[in-house]
Amino acid sequence: MADNINTRAIVYDMLMSVEKENTPSHLLLSQTLMKYQYLDKRDRAFISRLFRGTLEYEIFLDGVIRQFSSVRLNKIKPPIKAILRMSVYQILKMDHIPDAAACDEAVKLTRKRGLKNLSGFVNGVLRNISRNKEVIHYPDPEKTPAAYISMRYSVPEWLAKMWIRDYGFEMTAEMGQAMLDDQKTTVRVRDSQNMAAVKEALRSEGLHIEEGCMLPEALHLSGYDYLGNVGPFADGRITAQDESAMLAAVAAGIAGGESIIDVCAAPGGKSMHMADILKGSGQVSARDLTEAKVLKIQENLKRTGLKNVSAEVKDALVFYPEDAQKADIVMADLPCSGLGVMGRKADIKRSVTPEKITALAALQREILSVVQHYVKPGGVLVYSTCTVSKAENEENMQWFEEHFPFGLESLDAYVPEKVRNEHTKAGWIQILPGQYQSDGFFIARFRCSRDEGAE
Repeated sequence: MADNINTRAIVYDMLMSVEKENTPSHLLLSQTLMKYQYLDKRDRAFISRLFRGTLEYEIFLDGVIRQFSSVRLNKIKPPIKAILRMSVYQILKMDHIPDAAACDEAVKLTRKRGLKNLSGFVNGVLRNISRNKEVIHYPDPEKTPAAYISMRYSVPEWLAKMWIRDYGFEMTAEMGQAMLDDQKTTVRVRDSQNMAAVKEALRSEGLHIEEGCMLPEALHLSGYDYLGNVGPFADGRITAQDESAMLAAVAAGIAGGESIIDVCAAPGGKSMHMADILKGSGQVSARDLTEAKVLKIQENLKRTGLKNVSAEVKDALVFYPEDAQKADIVMADLPCSGLGVMGRKADIKRSVTPEKITALAALQREILSVVQHYVKPGGVLVYSTCTVSKAENEENMQWFEEHFPFGLESLDAYVPEKVRNEHTKAGWIQILPGQYQSDGFFIARFRCSRDEGAE
């Protein structure tokens, strides 16, 4: 470890930033690893795992603390709660960390943060957990299945209830475990003709490569420190994109030469994918709500060198008459609750609520009501989200078909054979977290049936 750098203190400060300021955890981790890029690779890996793990397992960790603390969890001060959580994670989930070291470092950190009078409490709780970690109790899965899922897989209990209702106990357990498993970094090789050269370049930099599960252009990568420093990423030959998200552009059925509008495009993954499929023909208009989001799109376009994509600030809730019936394809990958990517963004577990899902479903309907005007007669609208919520997915899909001149069209001509089923034949697919080694994702393909010139 570098002199005078306490990696546990760094993680503690990150956890408190999430607690106090609701800083997005993935952005905070990225910024922190950039700040401390001079640290040894093992120290950076420790920071990453302890921070992400503490957030991912927070509900489980709280359940354990409740069992061994004489003070009710809601009465424990937030700084002490953060120290306990990260220390319990080390004791229960990081086998290479001696329990005594986790306890001792927690006590030191408590004192350094001006909470010396609570160091005895911290020490007592952690030593108690260390001595009794083989007898941690879970709720009864038969009597209270949602409570069991909640603690065992660290998901909000209301969400466990919703998923058990919609997908059953076993599938909910599988989703819960998938979100706790190590999340793969998936990239898309932008030109299939470069596949062999890209693989060789990645291997020459010491990366481990696995083939994608659904699409030939997908690769799973591991063994790197910072993706931005990986040669084929820096020079634009690959771009980071989960395989389930790649299916959205595939589902659009691009033949070449199309005019495409991507209405909520940042950071630009789907826009770039569609532009690559166009192979220099046609045009993609990539839009988003703020300058900051459009800047992210522009950064990716600069890295990849794509010329048939424009990036501009446009509000998806505002109708732009000049765009009416101009698009062969509208990509509507809309704001959602993000339940399908909780494995990558653990703070979603803290922020999502049933009320937010209801509000987001309503927002999606508002956006769809506007952007459907941009599709030419006979054109295609792809509706997608990175969530697993019937209100945001199947129910909105049905609502859209009922209210506008669009009909669902089979995905089977576009998606890989291994994902085809009765749903893809009907025009939609719900990928669950971990299924096909990917994030949770929803896609529906619609064909516009309005008459020429009709609104």
